[in-house]
Amino acid sequence: TGAGPGGLRVGVLAYPGCFASEVFGVPDLLTMAGHVAGPDAPGHRVSVVSPRRRVTASGGANLEVRPSRPVDVLVVPGFELLPDTDLDARLARPAPEIAAIRAQAAAGTAVVSLCVGAFLLAEAGLLDRRRATTSWLYAGELARRCPGADVRPEHLVVTDAGVTTTAAFSAMYDFALDLIRRHHGARVARTTARLALVDDARTSQTPYVDPRLLPQPGREFSQRVMRRLDQNLTDRYDLAALAGAFRVSTRTLLRRFAEETGHSPLAHLQASRIRRARHLLETTDRTVAAVAAAVGYQDPGTFAALFARHTGHRPSAYRAAFHRTARPSAPDGDIPSASV
Repeated sequence: TGAGPGGLRVGVLAYPGCFASEVFGVPDLLTMAGHVAGPDAPGHRVSVVSPRRRVTASGGANLEVRPSRPVDVLVVPGFELLPDTDLDARLARPAPEIAAIRAQAAAGTAVVSLCVGAFLLAEAGLLDRRRATTSWLYAGELARRCPGADVRPEHLVVTDAGVTTTAAFSAMYDFALDLIRRHHGARVARTTARLALVDDARTSQTPYVDPRLLPQPGREFSQRVMRRLDQNLTDRYDLAALAGAFRVSTRTLLRRFAEETGHSPLAHLQASRIRRARHLLETTDRTVAAVAAAVGYQDPGTFAALFARHTGHRPSAYRAAFHRTARPSAPDGDIPSASV
């Protein structure tokens, strides 16, 4: 990302209903980085811009905005998006902002979307023939709406030909740290991450995916099969017995399951076992071998390889990163202090 003689010019595009925290998250981390880098380091100038005179963000926050102006980087925050949202109607509202995104990109500005802000970039035509990402929960919808994009739901940050997209919410900090690293160097980025308690070592959103939250319309047969598999998680996988339980042939079972889900019953079983293993690694002190056995794997090596393929971490590394230690109970009459 190039910067002018006056420092890096960053514009954050505000629009009605955008997440207020995503308007200020990147600028705030850049401000911290500037303090770390010192007064002699190249600076940055941030402005919150909009084609509208006034903007009310999520939660009713009124934002002070300026008219759009030339910048080096344009950041497009995300917005509240629920599974039952009429996305066509929602994306019809920010038409002036979509036009502004398109104009900035045509002028050579580096454009960045945070979370589901990627849908605005798609509407502006910026994701065609580019790799992209967004929140794992809505990656499938983005791929459907923008078939010309190569959507990578496992990635935290994707940059392709001047257009950057990020994963859900906190991935704005992964982008900001990358921008700081390129603008100020690795030392400043690392120190800023430590001061802000931001993880600067994660590389994927895969460990955070919960398949139960993904939309599942028209999957009645496969959902019944998945329920049976989930209820018998440690049993040996037996395709013939599974098909017999639903009074279909193995071929029919595989075909119908694949039509509704895009993968096999075995793939679902493996994913469910890994999800259960993640929970055990996060919340218990069982050995890796014990966790493997608890989810149906007698060979810890096979389990570890499968776990790494699904999460990007070996089981021991996953536990080190995500283990949650239970707090000791407070004495009677005492109120535990809240952590911030």
